[in-house]
Amino acid sequence: MPIIKPISDLRNYTTVLKDVAVGSPVYLTKNGRGCYAIIDIKDQEEYERIRAEFKLMTEIEKGERSGREEGWVSEEDVRDYFDKK
Repeated sequence: MPIIKPISDLRNYTTVLKDVAVGSPVYLTKNGRGCYAIIDIKDQEEYERIRAEFKLMTEIEKGERSGREEGWVSEEDVRDYFDKK
């Protein structure tokens, strides 16, 4: 069950932070609407790792699509490109 608290509870932030755990964020509301989330640093690191993986997979997919649609670059062309540098 998610932990949802009004942002005014941050006046006593120690009690709010006691409820934060790995896999169990605390959601804060402002004027009755969801506004913020407090998460454990390990969850943040995992989020950043997954986000980076997703970005990499998206770029790989773009490259693969480009290769299928526009043709692949040969190994020889790649070598020639780097030899010229």
